[in-house]
Amino acid sequence: MVSLFSLFERIKVHQYDDLLLLILKDTVHHGDVKEVTIGDDGVLRMRGRICVPNMDGLRELILDEAHSLRYSIYPGTVKMYHDLKQYYWWRIMKKDIVVYVARCLIYQQMKYEHQRPDSFLQRLDILEWK
Repeated sequence: MVSLFSLFERIKVHQYDDLLLLILKDTVHHGDVKEVTIGDDGVLRMRGRICVPNMDGLRELILDEAHSLRYSIYPGTVKMYHDLKQYYWWRIMKKDIVVYVARCLIYQQMKYEHQRPDSFLQRLDILEWK
């Protein structure tokens, strides 16, 4: 498990290596976009969420951590997206989460349509009123 501090520092270091985030940074300096800000810590944020660059496997690391937490019990795409969108932002984030979960073998085996009923359905007797 990666510590949150080292993940934050890695995001901060690689944030301005990503071309899209560089463009967003320039729009902040020109005052064109109000929802993108640069915090006191120097981190670029979109509506208060940390902008994650597509560098150094950071997005995959975040997806791995969110999907394999002890308390999450292999969340599906919707829950994982809602959990991550509170803290992180990147372009096509929802699509990346869908692709990641679709590749997870354990999640695919746990899906409802892959589970069999315990036995065949049996007709119940209708009781008569006495």
